[in-house]
Amino acid sequence: MSFTRAELEALVGTTVPDLIGPGCRLLISGINPGLWTAATGAHFARPGNRFYPALYAAGITDHLIDASGGMSEADEAALTGAGIGITNVVARATAKASDLTRDEFVAGGKNLLSTVERVRPAVLAILGVTAYRTAFGVRGAAVGEQPEPLAGARLWVLPNPSGLNAHETVASLAAAYGEAADAAGVARTTTDLERSSRRSDA
Repeated sequence: MSFTRAELEALVGTTVPDLIGPGCRLLISGINPGLWTAATGAHFARPGNRFYPALYAAGITDHLIDASGGMSEADEAALTGAGIGITNVVARATAKASDLTRDEFVAGGKNLLSTVERVRPAVLAILGVTAYRTAFGVRGAAVGEQPEPLAGARLWVLPNPSGLNAHETVASLAAAYGEAADAAGVARTTTDLERSSRRSDA
């Protein structure tokens, strides 16, 4: 699937529904939808985004999800059935996160708080430390688990999986996301490290 630049630019300002099912234990929040996500209706859909490869490498999903052409019902069910939910700090789709204003981040933080109060996950993981600092006014926040929970959920700030975040790899993202999944009580299957070990022992 491909889109023209004009087709994508026409989607600026649109929104994408949250993917949250019953029994959500780990609520993952991106910064805001990109235009490819707006076009497909699937979170983290842009080709090259390392979100789903990192989930698979961490054993959070048992197969590699390809959302670049949209999310299948089976893949949606696999995520929600595992207790994974996906939302965003800011709902408005943009070409890049830097197009968002500080006021949008602050309003988005309030909306995210309301979502956590409604969903009641064990863990909220926000993918992007700058977005977290801006939305919640915590200037000195660092990546990792935060000292204070949010609406009863343990709060983790984790690296953004966008390809623009060049100093992160699928392996480093998988390690970070796996820690949050463990904290949420999300069952993990075989990780990339375990798969490699099994191949080397064969």
